[in-house]
Amino acid sequence: MSAHPSGSGLDLRELARDLVGRAIAAGARAADALVAESDTLGVGVRLGEVEKVKRARARRAGLRVFVGNSTAIVSTADLTADGIAGLARDACALARSTAPDAHAGLPDPAELASNGTPDLELLDPAIEGLDPAQPLAWAREAEAAAMAASKEITNSEGSEFGCDAGTVAYASSLGFAGVYSGSHAGLSVTPVASRDGSMQRDSWYTTHRRLSGLESPAAIGREAARRTLRRLGGRRPPTCECPVVFDPEMAASLMRHLAGAISGSSLYRRMSFLLDRLGDTIASPEVTVIDDPLRIAGPASRPFDGEGVAQRRRTVVERGVLTTYLLDSYSARRLGMKTTGHAARSMGDAPGVAPTNFSLEPGPHTPEEIIASIPNGLYVTELIGFGVNGVTGDYSRGAAGLWIHDGELAYPVEELTIAGNLRDMLRDIEMVGNDLVRRNAVVAPTVKIARMTLAGA
Repeated sequence: MSAHPSGSGLDLRELARDLVGRAIAAGARAADALVAESDTLGVGVRLGEVEKVKRARARRAGLRVFVGNSTAIVSTADLTADGIAGLARDACALARSTAPDAHAGLPDPAELASNGTPDLELLDPAIEGLDPAQPLAWAREAEAAAMAASKEITNSEGSEFGCDAGTVAYASSLGFAGVYSGSHAGLSVTPVASRDGSMQRDSWYTTHRRLSGLESPAAIGREAARRTLRRLGGRRPPTCECPVVFDPEMAASLMRHLAGAISGSSLYRRMSFLLDRLGDTIASPEVTVIDDPLRIAGPASRPFDGEGVAQRRRTVVERGVLTTYLLDSYSARRLGMKTTGHAARSMGDAPGVAPTNFSLEPGPHTPEEIIASIPNGLYVTELIGFGVNGVTGDYSRGAAGLWIHDGELAYPVEELTIAGNLRDMLRDIEMVGNDLVRRNAVVAPTVKIARMTLAGA
């Protein structure tokens, strides 16, 4: 795997090792470093006209040092020898002025990945140096397909394509050094529809690590138009308690709340509604959740985490039972546990905790079967606002979607709120769809929750 996909000639792994060595020489008892370079391209069109073309190349290094039990984290874009030497000196000087923390430190050496990294097929060479003319053509095609879908599609907020390719290297004073390259690409379009003086907008997108994994621009445009048109003529539903179906995009948000509630930082701060629930039944038996950082070409796949810890597939929830938390080495020490390899970090920040390829596994039901099981209820296609309390699990969000009547999608609804508690919502998942698409890092299929409170007309 190339250590310098953008053609810079820099050996990022050796640069990370050098930075760690300089930190130890400057007085650190331990250190780790992250060095990355990336090439990003973004283009946008609106009504066929170019609105933006932006390309950027960046290189940065981040260094974390431990002087005694005190920690400092610094970063720089100056990767010259003088810049690296100055960064190491500054980091150690800064650490000497910070308060000690007995939990700070690198992972246990036994938890580290091997210095050879598996090829997870994360980089598409076709993305590197992509000529902007091609993405502009794709964006135009997607927008044109949306505009051509119906006479009621009368405007567009535009179509955008973005991609990036880059390399990240990590090294620590424990002797580990690793490097891997990756890429991402995505295309989206947002049409606007009009009927009887009212307007609605919606969007659709495709994203993948490889250009060959993207759906066609025309298909994205047509789906964006379909989603927009079905919002026309929306009305407020009655206030009631009823079953609620979350479409896959909205069901994924429930998985993000779950991931946040079982992350180490939430747990040691005692700010999670799932505190002290390890080994307990927290959800319906229909719920099995997997976190798999080693999925080939997965959106969040990686051979090692932000601290060099080895990665492995984990069952997070097995038929409703919580089997693991998500921990980095710091939160693991705070909780008296071992890291699960979920450290994530940026150049100038301390490691935090984040899921990788985190998915609610598919069930046996088609979306049509799930909808057909409901005499009257709500099919959610949009959530609005941030009314979720991670400490108590209380959940209240604005929503829009389609009303289900006699087992069919009947008409669009808007200006409503759905409310419940995440504890109850996880427990009350009655049906899980078979329509899982691994488009993003956190994904889910269609989900039916037996009952929620709906505030409408």
